[in-house]
Amino acid sequence: MKIFLGWDTREEDACQIAKASIIKHASVPVNIIPISMDTLPEYRRPTTRKNGKLWDKISQAPMSTSHAIARFWVPYLCDYRGWAAFMDGDVLVRRDVAELFALADKLYPLQCVKHCYRPEELVKKNGDEQIAYHRKNWSSVVLWNCGHTANRRLTPDMLNTQPGLYLHEFSWLHDEQIGELPGVWNTLITEPALVHFTEGLPSIPGREHQPYAQEWQAWKQIVEKEVHG
Repeated sequence: MKIFLGWDTREEDACQIAKASIIKHASVPVNIIPISMDTLPEYRRPTTRKNGKLWDKISQAPMSTSHAIARFWVPYLCDYRGWAAFMDGDVLVRRDVAELFALADKLYPLQCVKHCYRPEELVKKNGDEQIAYHRKNWSSVVLWNCGHTANRRLTPDMLNTQPGLYLHEFSWLHDEQIGELPGVWNTLITEPALVHFTEGLPSIPGREHQPYAQEWQAWKQIVEKEVHG
């Protein structure tokens, strides 16, 4: 099972924790592939820094992570064949990802949790601007049907020129082409399979007591022991 994990050097600990939690619960071999704009030689989007934050010139908007657009390269990276998953780097997986892949439905180009997410706060993570938009957070966990003909539109030329909102809102697809995943795979509900700390990791001051923060911290200790012996 191919799992592309959003990677950002500013959240290195979180990415390692996400990776470890995937492997811990997986019942079959997984191929976890870090992905960001820095891992993609064909990534040509003009990107700079504005007030210390990544800024996408095409979108004229901030990027809270270096994998904000990279996730949409998954079908291309898989040579438009087979299935793959993408997950943001700030997740904690609590169940076997084989269960996620078992939900694959070839009818759809992709499947995701269809959030009704309207953030009230103006900032997230480490002071990043919180921007509300249609289908916000849908693209943070995606089960990709890379071989679906609709995803062949996701070429390097298209990915390097379309605004970020066009991609995050899945605008190359018709509404009925977007398949739905159960909420346990990307939201905070009773016994979630995957916890997404989209408002900020538990290591950020003020976020230490959010749901599942203690579990994340326990994973952090495990990862640090493995890294440092």
